[in-house]
Amino acid sequence: MKHFILFLKLLFGQNLFCQLIQGKLVDENKDAVEGAYILNVDRDMHTHSNEVGYFKLQNSYPGDTIYVGALGFKKLEYILSSDDSNTPVTLILREDLYQLEEVIIRPNVNGINVVSEIDLKTAPVKSSQDLLQKVPGLIIGQHAGGGKAEQLFLRGFDIDHGTDIAIAVDGMPVNMVSHAHGQGYADLHFVIPETLDNIDFGKGPYYADHGNFGTAAYVDFGTKQRLKKSTVQFEFGDFGWNRTLGMFNLVADDTNSAYVATEFIRFDGPFESPQNFSRVNIFGKYTSKLSNNGLFSLSASHFTSTWDASGQIPQRAVDDGSISRFGAIDDTEGGSTERTNFNVSLKQVLDEDSFIKANAFYSNYKFLLYSNFTFFLEDPINGDQIRQKEERAIFGLNTELNKTLDFMDTPVLLRVGAGFRTDDIEDNELSRTLNRKTTLQNIQLGDVRETNVFGFANLEFKWNKWMVAPALRIDDFSFNYVDKLQENYENQSVNKTKISPKLNIAYTSSNDLQFFLKSGIGFHSNDTRVVVAQNGNSILPAAYGSDLGTIWRPTSNLLLNATAWYLYLEQEFVYVGDAGIVEPSGKTERLGLDLGLRYQFTDWLFFNTDATLTHARSLEDPKGMDYIPLAPDFTLVGGLSIVNLGRLSGGLRFRYLDDRPANEDNSIIARGYAVTDINANYLMTKNLSLGLSIENLFDTEWNETQFATESRLQNENTPVEEIHFTPGTPFFIKGSLSYTF
Repeated sequence: MKHFILFLKLLFGQNLFCQLIQGKLVDENKDAVEGAYILNVDRDMHTHSNEVGYFKLQNSYPGDTIYVGALGFKKLEYILSSDDSNTPVTLILREDLYQLEEVIIRPNVNGINVVSEIDLKTAPVKSSQDLLQKVPGLIIGQHAGGGKAEQLFLRGFDIDHGTDIAIAVDGMPVNMVSHAHGQGYADLHFVIPETLDNIDFGKGPYYADHGNFGTAAYVDFGTKQRLKKSTVQFEFGDFGWNRTLGMFNLVADDTNSAYVATEFIRFDGPFESPQNFSRVNIFGKYTSKLSNNGLFSLSASHFTSTWDASGQIPQRAVDDGSISRFGAIDDTEGGSTERTNFNVSLKQVLDEDSFIKANAFYSNYKFLLYSNFTFFLEDPINGDQIRQKEERAIFGLNTELNKTLDFMDTPVLLRVGAGFRTDDIEDNELSRTLNRKTTLQNIQLGDVRETNVFGFANLEFKWNKWMVAPALRIDDFSFNYVDKLQENYENQSVNKTKISPKLNIAYTSSNDLQFFLKSGIGFHSNDTRVVVAQNGNSILPAAYGSDLGTIWRPTSNLLLNATAWYLYLEQEFVYVGDAGIVEPSGKTERLGLDLGLRYQFTDWLFFNTDATLTHARSLEDPKGMDYIPLAPDFTLVGGLSIVNLGRLSGGLRFRYLDDRPANEDNSIIARGYAVTDINANYLMTKNLSLGLSIENLFDTEWNETQFATESRLQNENTPVEEIHFTPGTPFFIKGSLSYTF
């Protein structure tokens, strides 16, 4: 039959049966498969499935062989029939062992994202601290008893708790604007790691669908639509660690799925004063499939956490024997926080060329933090303890239309979107306190209402092996602040608009090699209190960036990526939440090199590593006084992963952070460290597994977070500026027992 069809083509011309083949790809649960590679073997024509699993394949004939490949699925071959020209074809992919040779470098704006897919499949997230470290080159540090958002380092930034990285979960923003402790504060502890399904990230200010805080990077997390099995897990470990996890299927049929997950954690830590950390999480999600791979989902979660902390201790007190590395000068630090979230999402296919997606969210958030960074510097009698406190409501909406167009026989992907976010913050407070009980002085106290309305448009033109994507984003901000420490009521209000153009170009010479050039302007907003203090001037400083790089798979089991990048930041006025003051930081520039490698030794053994080299300097200070405090200049992370070696899985992970300047003249050094962790899981029966993990395998003495701080101890007459640090956890072993059903 195939030879007869070929004879007719030759006799009557190629266009007799020439068809545009349309279809969709789904897995065994009928969920859409995105980013699969669809190849017409006979015509050397190929395409990729989109976010809802749809694809189009030009110039295909009955009898042609279609090859489909996707990460984590068995290869599929399909012979086109004459009926396929009239009816969209549905192809079902079946799960298989993960193979690096199935990786396809996609010809889109963010092809580098493939590395997060690899890492998540080969080394699943084990804790909430692991979540952000799935972004290549990103390193975190905890310095407040486990309950505070982590300190983040990426591309020469000490990002603090999120000032220059935009983070979202299922489209719901995590960063907090005008936060009591720090601008962009991003606490991910409300996410139960086992509910995570995918991670989308991009470095630099190049993505029109990401606005505020997306200067160094953005990270979007997606939670599972369904659970394969219900799970109960118990963990016990050193330093009073225990964790209980429950994940339960409530509904699981072809159309609807629902599950609930809950987590409880207790941890005292290695400190002489126990940190009494406890956290409770509960998360529930319902998903319903609509026609043509559409989806409706509703999720709700609640998280609460309390802790004590020994704080950042001065090096001199450890050196003279006054305290140990795990001691404290003031062990009355600590706090509590909670967040309740509701998120409704819709993804609806309009036709084979277009779909829409939207989500509406609401969060109620409470935060209370007691800190003492300077001890007796300001108040030699009562000490320098401060309280930072707030309660807020967040609500907003994101919408986006994706549509494939034809422009002069060239496929063009149009993405347009709009939305808003409003934060209502009551009693945003900074106060001087004593022993967590007595309020000595209110330094800042007020109400904040901040609204960001935005819109964006992105076009992706594809000519042969080229992709060109111009984009534009517009953000409008309304800042309102009522200072409750003033006798007379006054609502201070400022409005500002930011326009951010982008241009991204990619040349994908094959499925194994891509070169890209990214450019764009981004920004992070400043605290509302900065806005009113500056009368609206210089409140949305721009970040100008460019990336030049490549993704290359020289062999079927090796993937390499390399990027040279540059980022320039305009003048910023930063609100220092711990002091209640506004200070300028000046213009800065950062440039560097990102290098990554993924290698599959065998069907079950994977290796990955990422290195970053960075040069970060202030542009308005004299040479030698222009260092950016705590900006890392070299980081290295990576490890080995064992996947499905019979009943065994696990891995070894390492991270290295080089010495870096702690102040502007590099006279104080924040010491680097190298730490190695290891974990293993053994499937004892079909449903029962045993796990073991060791953090800091070689018992390295390391400082998790460090700052150059001027402080005074109670017995000192003059202040001293030096390193203050939170010690990293020593050798720490945990065991787990899991049962699935």
